[in-house]
Amino acid sequence: MSLSKDTMEKHLNDPAIFCCQRKKGLVISEADLEDPMIFPDLVESQLLTLTDDGLTIKEVLGKTLKTDTEALTPITASMLEENIKHQTETECLKSGKESAEKETSINEVDRKFTGGDKMIHLEIDELKGLKLDIPLHSIKQFGFSPAEEIQLAAGQVLPEPQKEDKVIRTLHQKEYQVKKILLGDSTSFESGVLTINKGIIKKAKDCNPLVKEVEMDIITPDNHHIFTNTIMDIIPIAAKVNGRLGEGETAVISGAVFCLTGLDEKGVQIHEFGSCEGYIDEKIAFGRPGCPDDTDIMIRINVIIQEGTGMERRGPFAAHCACDVIIQEIREVLKKTKEPVYKEDIFRDVHKYGRPRVVLVKEIMGQGAMHDNIICPTEPSGVPGGQKNVDLGNIPVMLSPNEVLDGGIHALTCIGPATKEMTRHYFREPLVKALAQDNELDLVGVIFIGSPQVNDEKTFVTERLGALIETLDLKGAIVTTEGFGNNHIDFAGNIAAIGSRDIPVVGVTFSAYQGQLVVGNKYMDAMIELNKDPEGFENEVLGCSSICPEDAKRAILMLKTKMAGIPIEPANRKWSQAVIDANQILVK
Repeated sequence: MSLSKDTMEKHLNDPAIFCCQRKKGLVISEADLEDPMIFPDLVESQLLTLTDDGLTIKEVLGKTLKTDTEALTPITASMLEENIKHQTETECLKSGKESAEKETSINEVDRKFTGGDKMIHLEIDELKGLKLDIPLHSIKQFGFSPAEEIQLAAGQVLPEPQKEDKVIRTLHQKEYQVKKILLGDSTSFESGVLTINKGIIKKAKDCNPLVKEVEMDIITPDNHHIFTNTIMDIIPIAAKVNGRLGEGETAVISGAVFCLTGLDEKGVQIHEFGSCEGYIDEKIAFGRPGCPDDTDIMIRINVIIQEGTGMERRGPFAAHCACDVIIQEIREVLKKTKEPVYKEDIFRDVHKYGRPRVVLVKEIMGQGAMHDNIICPTEPSGVPGGQKNVDLGNIPVMLSPNEVLDGGIHALTCIGPATKEMTRHYFREPLVKALAQDNELDLVGVIFIGSPQVNDEKTFVTERLGALIETLDLKGAIVTTEGFGNNHIDFAGNIAAIGSRDIPVVGVTFSAYQGQLVVGNKYMDAMIELNKDPEGFENEVLGCSSICPEDAKRAILMLKTKMAGIPIEPANRKWSQAVIDANQILVK
């Protein structure tokens, strides 16, 4: 496979190997050379043998071949008509001196024509001492390139005026601790005891004709070794007390979550790629951002839906609607609670002036069967009032960081359990939190983009992402996706849409052994692996290989490295946990 010009420029110091048979008299160009990225495969298959006397790519470009040569042959000096000339140390020093002198001369112009008050001063004696003071910024458009910092006569530096950071919106999340949960005749929250009305189950069942049965029970932290059907979602209990999503006040239950499970009438688990039915203590990665913590009480809602609808959008959606009916009754009580506040978190959307503008792109499922998500529901992590990304055509939708952390996404996706980002994951999204709190970066927002089924639609939404990116004046971006396989096509396309616009971009995904990337491009040179299974598989343990705080830290450091222009070593040909561990040490 011959080299492209862009690829060639990245491999000038790699061995020069002919990709195909070449004839005497050829003037060598990048089109005649093999891609160094596949050398390890060629060597392993014994199709290529590298030699110590082989020349590098930069040494052979433009040289004339003086003998017929076979494919996959290392190029040596004896095969070329011209002598290979290396730039001497003296020539390098001379070149560096010329560059330094050029830079010095520019600085001299700045010192000669500018004063400490950022004015251009001209005095014309023939006009009887007329003196003109011209603002420096007013003539920059005519080709002047003054230094960014003006040197004063005393040798001091006059800094540019700094704008203060602008707080766009503020969110107060007040947590109320639950110590015990009971099923009773009415819903209440008093003295740390949450009582849920058993009668609400009938209302939940009647919310959608596809819902045939609804069951509710309480699972305490000391009773995790019990069987459960596949877990469709983990949902936080949160209610909007005042303001809109992403601002104002939100009341949150601490110490309890809803666990939605489901079957159809024939006993078929509601899942797509893998399911996690089994014993709870064996099927949940407790403590992951989207999972219950090991001290949480779980309110399990098991929904049985109409036969044959488990692999359609309407079936899982009906189960989520039934569960939300029960949560909403608790929300209404929570909004009026007089319980003491256990903990308060304050989140601010801030425009940080003078810091590089970056964006987080989160690819979510949208392939039309079970894949769906609800964007911006009325209540935090709720269902009503939001829009499904499939119905929106999977086009990119921008949310503020606060909107995401205030339950702006309700996850309906039924992908493999280990990589699934559940509703609670978005409520505690590690990358959103880490980017928003990083004082060296200005997080512009979070773009959610769907992963369609049809290739033409994939291209369409990726192009829309590129058009949106162009308007944001970005210095960097991180792209994430849950799951693997088909959606890696969109993942690669989204990264290319950003990287092709000269914006440094980092990818975050599960790949490892089972989910190895099936597509790629030259912009996918900085990747973060999410796998946490020792064998590199989708192990059907809920939340096992989802984004965690340590992954977020690696991704941000990788982005800063790429933005700074520091070279990033190519990934190994195969997944290696040792590489991840070494990078994590660098983060710490």
